[in-house]
Amino acid sequence: MKKHIPLLSILLLLVFLLNLSIGSVKIPLGDVWDILVGNEIEHSSWQNIILNFRLPRAVAAILAGMGLSLSGLFMQTYFRNPLAGPFVLGISSGASLGVAVVVLGGFGLFTFSTGNWGVTAGSVVGAFLVFSVVLFFSKKVNNNTSLLIIGLMFSSATSSLVSILQYFSTPESIQSYLIWTFGDLGGVTKEELLILSPIMVVAILLSVFMIKPLNILQLGEVYAKNSGLNIQSARYGIIFLTALLAGTITAFCGPIAFIGLAVPHIARMVVDTSDHNKILPVTAFSGAIILLVCDIVSRLPGFTQTLPLNAVTSLFGGPLVIWLIVKRKNLQSNF
Repeated sequence: MKKHIPLLSILLLLVFLLNLSIGSVKIPLGDVWDILVGNEIEHSSWQNIILNFRLPRAVAAILAGMGLSLSGLFMQTYFRNPLAGPFVLGISSGASLGVAVVVLGGFGLFTFSTGNWGVTAGSVVGAFLVFSVVLFFSKKVNNNTSLLIIGLMFSSATSSLVSILQYFSTPESIQSYLIWTFGDLGGVTKEELLILSPIMVVAILLSVFMIKPLNILQLGEVYAKNSGLNIQSARYGIIFLTALLAGTITAFCGPIAFIGLAVPHIARMVVDTSDHNKILPVTAFSGAIILLVCDIVSRLPGFTQTLPLNAVTSLFGGPLVIWLIVKRKNLQSNF
């Protein structure tokens, strides 16, 4: 890991600057750097583009990439399932239901933008309610498989409720809701970033305390009990952090697909170990880099149009997961 983190840090900085430089208006990297450090530049409009539009978007991409990747890592290790992602507990579905109630139920007055605080509040409330129910059932069941099934059932139930709301809604409301499901980093304003950033930073720092429980849990619950690990406390901690990371990102950026599923596998290939002391930081850096790249691609540099972020992440994540399965032949052997 000594060589991985410096290299990933440099790559993250380069991709971050590239993300700020490339778009419908191409800004030279030198001018991007001058704007960031406060130097005067010839084109004053570029400063407005960087500071008010591209910088909040790039920072949101870094936070979302790290948060989704880490929550995916937690779920894959906890359930010992290579196909587990940050949304298997139904947190994202709960957030989607909250947004559906706001937008499709008419509370958003049939208007929508990612910066709409009503949409954000609906997402937070929906995610929190599902999280509370999952946490309640986690006290009632003693094995991870049952908890996984409960999470999937909640996802199915909330999806059904969203479908009912869509059936009775207007075409304008349905279109607004669909736009939210595409995922969007560009709608995160500087004001929202002041709320998103501290929550994500605290959650990512708290993730460090999950390294030891995750290393023990991947050896099995019998070994975990014999080693003195409080399994119930570890379970609550993992579920809470996953809900906090995935729920917050979904609230501000919409549901972003495949990052949480694919990036932990990339990190395992990079470090070639199951030790979370090494996997966790590589996962966080890799998630930030990959989402920044996907954001660049989604903006179609040189054009005024943008692609849905989820379309790009899915196009990247789908072939990658297939390639990983073919290359590793048995992903389950890592768990």
